[in-house]
Amino acid sequence: MAEQLELPLWDTAEDEPRLRERSVILRTAEEYVTKQRAQDYGDMSINFAVIGKYWSTHLGVEVSSEDVALMMALLKIARAKANPATEDSFIDGCGYLALAGELAKLKRELAELKNREG
Repeated sequence: MAEQLELPLWDTAEDEPRLRERSVILRTAEEYVTKQRAQDYGDMSINFAVIGKYWSTHLGVEVSSEDVALMMALLKIARAKANPATEDSFIDGCGYLALAGELAKLKRELAELKNREG
């Protein structure tokens, strides 16, 4: 695929610091969404459902918990673009995308369960 996109193939020995930084960002995001943020703000699905209801009322359109997670990731992406020197936006963006993925999976599983029960 890299060849198709004409991307350079990296030498992992030379790129080890970059790969290590990638891991730090992802591991920090994991720490936040599995421990710190959960302790600080409670259950993510309940929290995002409440935020979705507030946003739905304000915007006059339905906003799901998954939408909340995705829009928070977009907010972090916009902040990262405005100030790429702030690592926190990249970490939080990864965390919000992971939460969105979890919510999407739960939504799929619930739909499959409902289809089986028919």
